[in-house]
Amino acid sequence: MRRFVDEFRLTWRGELQPSPAMSASFATVCLLVATLVRWGLSHIRPDIFFTPYFPAVVVAAAFGGPRYGIATTIAGGALGMLLEFGAGPSDIAKLVLLALYVVACGLVIWGIDHYRTIAAKQREIAKRLIEEERYRKLVVDELQHRLKNKTSTIHAVLHQVLHEQPEVWATIDHRIRALAVADDLIAKVDGRGCDLKDLLISELGPYGHVRFVLNGGALFLPAKLAVSLALIFHELATNAAKYGAFASPCGLLQVTWTTQNERLSLTWDETEGPPIEHVGKPGFGTKLLKAALSAFDGSTETTFLRTGIHCTMQCHVPPS
Repeated sequence: MRRFVDEFRLTWRGELQPSPAMSASFATVCLLVATLVRWGLSHIRPDIFFTPYFPAVVVAAAFGGPRYGIATTIAGGALGMLLEFGAGPSDIAKLVLLALYVVACGLVIWGIDHYRTIAAKQREIAKRLIEEERYRKLVVDELQHRLKNKTSTIHAVLHQVLHEQPEVWATIDHRIRALAVADDLIAKVDGRGCDLKDLLISELGPYGHVRFVLNGGALFLPAKLAVSLALIFHELATNAAKYGAFASPCGLLQVTWTTQNERLSLTWDETEGPPIEHVGKPGFGTKLLKAALSAFDGSTETTFLRTGIHCTMQCHVPPS
């Protein structure tokens, strides 16, 4: 019984094709219910012969298909002609009602069959899309795993080669780690990108959440722009830890951003940091800040104040 109920439920939801036995049984039940309804109505209107069988045809055709709809139509017409529950009209009027009943049922069965065909195609398309999505996710997860392994391998190889040059290694190490953090954030949203606030928190969190304030709404960054901004934020955060706001117990960083017409305007403002007496020659970090956003029609302007860096950047945010 439970198996029958499960099969009926899956069939009614369109997830399973009904067996001939189930379709025939369901059509028979529909005819019996329609006949019972007709008997009840005969106490009010004895001239109702075929109307109760019309819903039975609709339900039987929707459940089992056009063949069972046609069979139910024929059986309903025969029962309407043969069973007498009271006085009725003449045979000619009865034949006219039968003709109208058959035509109406035929049109309904055609419409139901057309709908069933469209629904079956849509279910097939949906099934194929689900399978493709599962396969795509499997491939993306595998690529992300390989990318993480390659990043770890590159990190280990460079560390081995540069173990006798700690100064050079120090300039490379944290940048590779910044790229790995950005890749992890992008992977969390299926490789499409990440939110700007999440990216900032991942870069600034290790310095303590009370050391920075983030002002701005939610902004989704495409993957390429997220990687570029991750490198910029990492350079600025590293500089703040060495010479700026994070190098002082009272230092504070405020990051504010706004968007207008698909352009991002962001301000990095450090206060209460240790006094900066001398600014050295531009290094790789300075060059990175200037060039990282050029691919997004962007620019970066950096001002070295006495208590920290004031940096403003603008760029185009491509649609995700």
